[in-house]
Amino acid sequence: MSDFDWKQLFNPEFYILLELGGIKIGLYVVLFIIFAETGLLAGFFLPGDSLLFLCGIYSESLMKEVSLGNDFLNVVLLASLVSIMGIVGNMVGYWFGSKSGSYLFKKEDGFFFKKKYIYQSKEFFDKYGTKAIVFARFLPILRTFAPVIAGIVEMDKKKFMFYNILGSVLWSFTMIFSGHYLYELFLNQFNIDLKHYIEYIIIAIILITTFPVLMKFLRKPKITKE
Repeated sequence: MSDFDWKQLFNPEFYILLELGGIKIGLYVVLFIIFAETGLLAGFFLPGDSLLFLCGIYSESLMKEVSLGNDFLNVVLLASLVSIMGIVGNMVGYWFGSKSGSYLFKKEDGFFFKKKYIYQSKEFFDKYGTKAIVFARFLPILRTFAPVIAGIVEMDKKKFMFYNILGSVLWSFTMIFSGHYLYELFLNQFNIDLKHYIEYIIIAIILITTFPVLMKFLRKPKITKE
């Protein structure tokens, strides 16, 4: 680890290929990141969509230690594990929101916390209602704070769990299967190994997923005083 560069922390490929003492721990790190991004307020800066897409590309390596002996089943298992961690993460976010009440709206900005994220997420939640739990899965930052807002506004628990499960399954299966089968398509049909273009793939996914969020965050949040 002597050649470690802190910039690697922002590279999804780093987590997927991570080893400890010669043992591949990428799968466990990925699962923790998914939980942290949706269950811990400090997780909004972690890679999400690009990480899952790359998980699909590197699924064989990720699932090597827990392989079911079939490529399709391994991808299904990987997406299922990610779904479960996303569901649990959202449940923690909802619980935190229900317990914190209006505390977050009064909390001062810090290195990992920006009050504007709460207001923007609240605005997003007000616009799309319960469906925001599903839509937010595909949007960085919003997927971190959406379940917290749901808890703060005391969204019905059964509805929350329904959209929580639906959103997590759609997000994980869509991104992971897309990465896996697009990789195979480009390799088999065009003899192009997408692993050689990881940097471009990451940049493209970040631009696609963050552009609408960036446009929203550039607007001044509407802060109303009680």
